[in-house]
Amino acid sequence: MERSARGLLCGLLLWMGAPALAQPDAGTGTSVIIGTVIDAQSRQPVPEVVVTATSPNLQGEQTVVTDAQGNYRLPQLPPGIYTLRFEKEQFKPYARADIQLRLNRTIRVNVELLPESVGEVVEIIGTPPTIDVGSTTGGVNVDQEFIKRIAVARPGGRGGASRDTAAQAPSQPAARGPTVTQSHAGMSTGGTPRSFESPAGVAPSAQPDSYGVSINGATSPENGYVVDGLSTNAPAYGINPSTPPIPEPLPTSRVRASERTTPPKGRSFFDMYFQGYGVNPTVMTEEERFSTFSVDTDTAAYTMTRAYLERGALPEEQAVRVEEFVNSFDYGYTAAEDAPFSVHVEGFPSPARKGYQVVHIGVKAREVRRHERKPSHLVFVIDVSGSMNLENRLGLVKRALRLLVDELDERDRVSLVVYGSEARQVLGPTSAEDKDVLLDAIDGLTTEGSTNAQAGLELGYRLAAKHLRKGGINRVILCSDGVANNGITHAYGIWDRVKDQAKKGITLSTVGFGMGNYNDVLMERLSHVGEGNYAYVDKLEEAHRIFVRNLTGTLQVVAKDVKLQVEFDPETVLRYRLIGYENRMLTKEQFADDRVDAGEVGAGHTVTALYEVKLREPGDTLGTLRIRYKAPEGGDSRLLEKPLPSRLLRPAYGRAAPPTRLSYVAAAFAEKLRGSYWVRPLSYAALVSLWEEVGQPLKGRSDVMELGALIRRAQSLDRREDRFERFAPVSSMDFDRVPTVP
Repeated sequence: MERSARGLLCGLLLWMGAPALAQPDAGTGTSVIIGTVIDAQSRQPVPEVVVTATSPNLQGEQTVVTDAQGNYRLPQLPPGIYTLRFEKEQFKPYARADIQLRLNRTIRVNVELLPESVGEVVEIIGTPPTIDVGSTTGGVNVDQEFIKRIAVARPGGRGGASRDTAAQAPSQPAARGPTVTQSHAGMSTGGTPRSFESPAGVAPSAQPDSYGVSINGATSPENGYVVDGLSTNAPAYGINPSTPPIPEPLPTSRVRASERTTPPKGRSFFDMYFQGYGVNPTVMTEEERFSTFSVDTDTAAYTMTRAYLERGALPEEQAVRVEEFVNSFDYGYTAAEDAPFSVHVEGFPSPARKGYQVVHIGVKAREVRRHERKPSHLVFVIDVSGSMNLENRLGLVKRALRLLVDELDERDRVSLVVYGSEARQVLGPTSAEDKDVLLDAIDGLTTEGSTNAQAGLELGYRLAAKHLRKGGINRVILCSDGVANNGITHAYGIWDRVKDQAKKGITLSTVGFGMGNYNDVLMERLSHVGEGNYAYVDKLEEAHRIFVRNLTGTLQVVAKDVKLQVEFDPETVLRYRLIGYENRMLTKEQFADDRVDAGEVGAGHTVTALYEVKLREPGDTLGTLRIRYKAPEGGDSRLLEKPLPSRLLRPAYGRAAPPTRLSYVAAAFAEKLRGSYWVRPLSYAALVSLWEEVGQPLKGRSDVMELGALIRRAQSLDRREDRFERFAPVSSMDFDRVPTVP
């Protein structure tokens, strides 16, 4: 009792909202529990908290995980008395009992967790208030599909884990009964060890400044799918069907067991670390009409999937991020001449989800001509530890850097830092005109020692800060397999250092290399908090794409903290689901909060998002698209708005423009690989057929041809059983809701 009272006084469960009139959870006939989990000390949201609901009236238990903003949502609950349990490594476990949930009510249970390595579960008795369904927080990315991390149920999920990895992916919670009295951190009530990663929190910041812009241009649905910019009547739909010649990659040699073509029996590649974020739920517009997310221009997930498939293995389901598949392709958007962004919209009936429309929204940043690019100081921090001693690791890094050096000019300087057990400077700031000096330094790189990522990054940042180019591009570029077994061995230990440097104008990009012993979690999140981008290089062609064809966009940021928000019209749209961006979701309040970090967009970069929407009845508009962003130098954000007219919905997939069809094929392929409930009716054969219908000249482009080959390769490898079929047959599946797992 004393400990329970002390836990209560310490604020394990604080700040519950005032009661309000409850409204039915439309269309379900059941009830909902929502809430937010924050750190009681830092007052920051806590992501990846496992929230488990149990009740005598609930068959089994329902488990969800908080999103990046600490939000959770437990939908479709029968009325009854509930116990909620909140668990995350490095926080004291907490349980809330005697929560009374009535029919067609939504209640909010907000929780503050105390950081503590070992502690007892404290149960608080009392009933939380009901709240108006309409006031629920937007951006919650948990639903029935998240239950028990069903998306990561395939055997061999993460590969082998080692205790000295930089970040560990969460394992699946063990089953529990409705009452728990005591638990040690990191252990389930059944005694099974668990580890949950501690991702970066939001680091609010704001600076006074202004950046005036406007969007101009007529909407012309007759000429294609453009709100501003591309006309699909233009030659090649505005897409250049040819690409510059790419040097042939050198043959790979010395491939060890973790890199071999055939993965080890019963597993995928050794020590591959990924973080799954589930699948976005379908949301009732009456409950929440705002969909808000941070932009993401990364492409690593698609490239890594290609590396898996070309080695004869399916990718880990957690490795598949839909938006990175979609954003890997050029859709030929034209840039607005007098505005920072052009907007491109089109829709068509979903081939996989009966009764739904697919809405394609594309945004392109303004372009910067090659000769107008700012001067740069690029500090390459290169992992030369023993794990990089492979031709397709350090060997590929060296060949990629040689390509880059050839593209730089008198405006640019390059520095080289390497790290093994210790970090050392190989080359100070050197003009790109001194190519022989740079190439000799690159050629001389050899492997040494263990992996002290902390020392490498700190030395790289010191070098960048000492030789800061005011008004130019100051970028640290980490080239690594993502492993850190010396110095900082947990990803969260690096966040503050990286964030502070980004605020000073030194951004961080990460470029991953290697299959096996690779940490995708660390590499992705370092780039996010470092306000750079994340790419994965599996072969020299990809290095050419990043460092040659897209050099200006890779280096020069034209807008930072870019957020997108769609406000759906409830009179037209009944339900919607954002496909992808699960780890980029924001609340509607965070959209206008300039302290909240978001994604950066380089010159000419594009961001494409797909929604599935179910229409209530025909209307003039689907809603409104809003873009909020800051100038590259920071300052106050600016807001752009564009209507989403319903007339841009086409009557069939084949009537949509080829770029729109291509984006859907890329998204559906990713959904298929990650085992999403919503693409179950879409077989690989049907997906191949949709790829065949993309249309010329797009289908003849090399990257689009490669996509078709990868789909066929996945078809030949995928022997997974439909995990939903036993209790939700495809023949009678519900296209509105994911069924409860028995």
